[in-house]
Amino acid sequence: MTGKKKATKQNNHEDPSEKFPSPTASDSDSDSDYQDSSTDDDDSSFSPDSQSESEPENGSPENDVSGDSEAGASKDEVHDEDGGNESSDLHQGGAESDSSEDEVAPRNTVGDVPLKWYDDEPHIGYDIKGKKIKKKEKQDKLDSFLANVDDSKSWRKVYDEYNDEVVELTKDEIKLIGRLIKNRAPHADFDPYPDYVDWFKWEDAKHPLSNAPEPKRRFIPSKWEDKRVVQLVRAIRKGLIPFNKPKEEDGPYLLWGDDSGSTEKANHLAYIPAPKRRLPGNDESYNPPLEYIPTQEEINSYQLMYEEDRPKFIPKRFTSMRSIPAYENAMKDCFERCLDLYLCPRVRKKRLNIDPESLKPKLPSRKELKPYPITCYIEYKGHEDAVTSISIEASGQWMASGSSDGTVRIWEVETGRCLRQWEVGEAVSCIAWNPLPDIHILAVSVGQDVLLLNTCLGDEEEQKRIKDLLWVDPSTASDDSGNKAPSVSWLKDDKHEGLRLRHFKTVTTVEWHRKGDYFSTVMPADILFECYKYMIHGPYRKQTVKLVVDYIFVSCFVIGLNGTRGIKCYTRTGFSLTSSLRESRAVLIHQLSKKLTQKLPFKLHGLAVRSTFHPSRSIFFVCTKKSVRVYDLLKTKVIKKLDTGLREASSIAVHPGGDNLIVGSKEGKMCWFDMDLSSKPYKILKCHPKDINNVVFHRSYPLFASCSDDCTAYVFHGMVYSDLNQNPLIVPLEILRGHTSSNGRGILDCKFHPRQPWLFTAGADKLIKLYCH
Repeated sequence: MTGKKKATKQNNHEDPSEKFPSPTASDSDSDSDYQDSSTDDDDSSFSPDSQSESEPENGSPENDVSGDSEAGASKDEVHDEDGGNESSDLHQGGAESDSSEDEVAPRNTVGDVPLKWYDDEPHIGYDIKGKKIKKKEKQDKLDSFLANVDDSKSWRKVYDEYNDEVVELTKDEIKLIGRLIKNRAPHADFDPYPDYVDWFKWEDAKHPLSNAPEPKRRFIPSKWEDKRVVQLVRAIRKGLIPFNKPKEEDGPYLLWGDDSGSTEKANHLAYIPAPKRRLPGNDESYNPPLEYIPTQEEINSYQLMYEEDRPKFIPKRFTSMRSIPAYENAMKDCFERCLDLYLCPRVRKKRLNIDPESLKPKLPSRKELKPYPITCYIEYKGHEDAVTSISIEASGQWMASGSSDGTVRIWEVETGRCLRQWEVGEAVSCIAWNPLPDIHILAVSVGQDVLLLNTCLGDEEEQKRIKDLLWVDPSTASDDSGNKAPSVSWLKDDKHEGLRLRHFKTVTTVEWHRKGDYFSTVMPADILFECYKYMIHGPYRKQTVKLVVDYIFVSCFVIGLNGTRGIKCYTRTGFSLTSSLRESRAVLIHQLSKKLTQKLPFKLHGLAVRSTFHPSRSIFFVCTKKSVRVYDLLKTKVIKKLDTGLREASSIAVHPGGDNLIVGSKEGKMCWFDMDLSSKPYKILKCHPKDINNVVFHRSYPLFASCSDDCTAYVFHGMVYSDLNQNPLIVPLEILRGHTSSNGRGILDCKFHPRQPWLFTAGADKLIKLYCH
């Protein structure tokens, strides 16, 4: 009785709500996921293990006697279904005070020792008295699985490996675990955001806590934050900071389509679908048009054909669908179709799944490559015939033009005003302005003469210097080559107040050296004229000469007075194979200051078309119909030979850097050569359908252009990088139109402005046009 009174007194003083604080309504609602409806009826039942955990170790005999009766009294006190949690707590409280020592489960006291040391032992550890704790017999996995299926509280049980027992979690413990999973406080009565209590009295304070001035960081933006933001932005643009790409959702697909693509990924043999039959057309209609119905003669001709070539179906016409008979070959066709599907071998031909857009080179946008000429700004009118050549003065203020009407004009670029005009009496083939800004001299090729004209521009000192350059002594030798027949004669031209260089053949092009003292002339002549000249001035002059023209070579049979016979062979694209004509006179270099002319000490293997100087080195380029030869004038040797692969080259231009050049052809192709890369073209651009008359580079902008007889001028972006590992970038920019065709000719010449991204074009329609950006 004493133990019972003590237990009753303890139960009266213990309040379950104080021992286990009840959660609030919101907590109970949020944690309802961890509750089980089946536990409401069985909360009063508890295991002896849970009692033994809370039971004191040193139990008295009184507790042993009154343990059963006290447990029965505690069971009678629980009647409310909603108070299951409190009743279980009361049972645990009673168990702590009245349960006997025999019901207490022994606790393992081995400490922090690995349990694998006891794998081979029959015990798992020792209790507080030093006695061995025997291992429990483990159930079979199948039996434990079936027991968990039948037990509605299996999800609340946890196996304690350290004590070798199964522990059942209470509702409060489950709620506590749920709150921890949701990153909340373990106890529901804990307020993570309590009201702030200001312990300082502000009303009667006479002095502030601190007299320090307010720091600038509170109202001035942080400089280091701006730098950090800039660093992050740069890292994002460079791709150093990747972003999570959005997941691609599965789009629509063909529900009844061919699923052969998905079967290819399988490890087994890929399924090859049967080829689909052709859909019926108009000829298989029951009432086809009359043109599909064969005549009787055509039907009879079908019988004479082989069965393989004979048409499988002969269309017939019926007035209505009721009159259509059954298809007589239905079973036969179906059987043959089945045989085809069963017996015909099928092989899958794998095709490269390449997007055609990926094969196109990725070029920058044209907006990023501005400025470049786009529209026509000024038209220069005044010539009465086709304008064959134009040239721009070094400062870009003046422009010179030559025409087939035998006139040379000087224009003011910005206003279009014609400043001066010369009558040369013959068609002008080429015109070139001296590259020095203080020497205003024009070189004009007219027939076999090259005129050096004074434009009368500049101040008095410049004019005095120009007149000294254009003065020639009649007694001075005309040619320094030492030959009996002079190639060039330097003459005074009183009519035009300049110089006249008379050549022995027609001069087509004139090109100045960058220093303004040297210039070159090209005289492309036919090989028959060379043979005739050689025979007239050679050792067999005044003898019988017979010329036999063959497709491959030209033979000159020479019959001497003493009956001796000789043969001289000339190729169609070259000069004599003998040693007498190894030095070519087709390309000459003139020096204005000394009035001297010299021929190239090289043998030209082909008919010279154009020549030009290197922009910075003593290198000379000669363009023939088939190739481009690069000569070193100081070392007098051939540096490189560039094979164009063209039918006939027409023009050449050298990049301001000197390592790249472009060659235009009569077939509308343009070749870009990188001399550091190869002797073959780096790029071949097929842009014009007709002959290309001229190609030109800009001095400062990465631009080059070409003009053709198709009345168009193409403008390209050509960027050459200083890095030798990076190839030049070529991007087509604009097609300039506006000229009209005359006698089958279009744009005959084009030149860039020396300082602005402007392009001048001279056409056969007597016009000169300026295209600006």
